[in-house]
Amino acid sequence: MKKIKLDIIGLSSSNTQIGHYALVLGESSGKRRLPIIIGGAEAQAIALELENIKTNRPMTHDLIYNLARHFEINLLEVIINDLREGIFYARLIMDFDGEIHEIDSRPSDAVAIGVRFKVPIYTYENVLTEAGIVIDDDTEEGYQDESGGFSLAEIEKSDPPEEEAPAPKSRKKKLSSEDRIKQLEKLLSEALEGEDYEKAAKLRDEINRLTND
Repeated sequence: MKKIKLDIIGLSSSNTQIGHYALVLGESSGKRRLPIIIGGAEAQAIALELENIKTNRPMTHDLIYNLARHFEINLLEVIINDLREGIFYARLIMDFDGEIHEIDSRPSDAVAIGVRFKVPIYTYENVLTEAGIVIDDDTEEGYQDESGGFSLAEIEKSDPPEEEAPAPKSRKKKLSSEDRIKQLEKLLSEALEGEDYEKAAKLRDEINRLTND
């Protein structure tokens, strides 16, 4: 299956889940974005490395990196390989003594480790088709500060649950499916114009659910 390279676009605080953040990954050769809701601790770990800020003592992902390097285990790439029942899955592709090993991981941990090894991040077309959002403007305001760096001002410590794909709770439909889809598509367009990717992701998943029913 062909892999699609992703770049880290940035981090945005969640408007609906206190202490959680949207990690936004972007298709390297396209305009699709893949938002994933992650915990504050993981968001902090990613942001610290992207900003090249070193802590006094090794944090968890730094420790994993140091252990791997000490025992000559090399990370080759990170793959966000699946999306099942609203939850993203990832794998760390590692080389140890000439043998390739695939380690299951949450995407947030995989990315936090991946940025320390400075390896590429990939996904597959089926994941990007199902969970990706197409944007018309390459400007990613709200995810980066004026200098182009990733702001740490709102990154908080938290004890989050495993990250999930932004997905709405099921709700009783009062309109026909066709009318409801049209209504959601309008809201999706407004959310994209306002660069509210978390809301857009929820709307997109609801549209997909109604379309497949």
